[in-house]
Order: sequence, then C-alpha cells, then structure tokens
Amino acid sequence: MEIMMNSLFLLTGDAGGSILMIVFTVLIFVAMYFFMLRPQKKQEKEAAKMRDELTVGDEITTIGGIIGKVVSIKDETLVLETTKDRTRIRILKSAVSRVDVKAEDAQD
Repeated sequence: MEIMMNSLFLLTGDAGGSILMIVFTVLIFVAMYFFMLRPQKKQEKEAAKMRDELTVGDEITTIGGIIGKVVSIKDETLVLETTKDRTRIRILKSAVSRVDVKAEDAQD
C-alpha cells in the first residue's frame, strides 16, 4: 500500500497526494465500520430483544453454561430453576446466552 501511495504522490504532486491520502484513510474507516462495528451492533440488538422477550417457563442457557427454566422475571433479574430438586438461582438478564425452548413450545 505504501508503494501505491508513493506512486500516487509522485503523479499528483504535493497537495494532491495529501488529499488522496486523507481520502484513502476515510475510506478505510468507512470499510471498518461496515465490516466490523455494524454487525456487532446488530448482534447486540438481537441479544437485547431476546432477553426482553423472556417469559416464565422458557428453558434457557446462561453464558456460564447453566441450564434451567425461568421461574420469575423482574426488571433486570430472573430466577432460574435448575434441577429436579428445584434449586433456584437468581441471575441477571444479561447473563442469558440463549433460549433453548420457549414456554409455548414446551407446553405442546
């Protein structure tokens, strides 16, 4: 890329080369946005939507690998029932990794 910049600098002169370098830098940042930041924001929105749509009875997996059924939901926390002995754990909604079985699917 340096060779290309140097050759463009020689072709366009001093001021033109500087402007061209600024344009290439801006294009690199625009490409980084579309290939890195935008998909990450989309994933974050999907995860937030999934957590907002949690209902009592959903079977979930946490980011720590705990699997259980949602027993109750409050603002930022939920209670998870993990075993047949009805062990209950209170966790943050942000710790939910995925919903394995929705409550309405489990009843069918």
